[in-house]
Amino acid sequence: MKKSNLITGILYVLFGVACLLTALVIETKLEGILWGFAGAGIMPGLVMIYQYFYWSSPVNKERYAELMENKRIEVHDELKTMIRDKSGRYAYLLGLLVISFSILVFGILGALEVIANARMIVLYLSAYLLFQFIAGVVIFNQLMKKY
Repeated sequence: MKKSNLITGILYVLFGVACLLTALVIETKLEGILWGFAGAGIMPGLVMIYQYFYWSSPVNKERYAELMENKRIEVHDELKTMIRDKSGRYAYLLGLLVISFSILVFGILGALEVIANARMIVLYLSAYLLFQFIAGVVIFNQLMKKY
């Protein structure tokens, strides 16, 4: 297993511990978020460190090499690559549809005065929709230039 996995795991744990210490020492309105970041940093970091030592042990080296070879084959399989690309496109289009529908729903709820500050939500979702669309076009054009 690569040494970078161990380093990444250690960095996750350090980040989690820093957030934990900050949440314990400083009282702030962001304390809940800091507790969440602490858990989200420490636990995956410990798992990464454990996996590094588990797969790096001489007993598991052969199994790890086989696992990596199978993963390499899976990644380069043409059918799966095509399906991944198509599923990404469908997810992108579904996301655009959900955002458009959300803009409509929040606009209606704001007009009926069910939600306060609905205008800010609608503006934010509209900006996000525009960003998603522009990003999709730009990424497509960049990929067309590349290939």
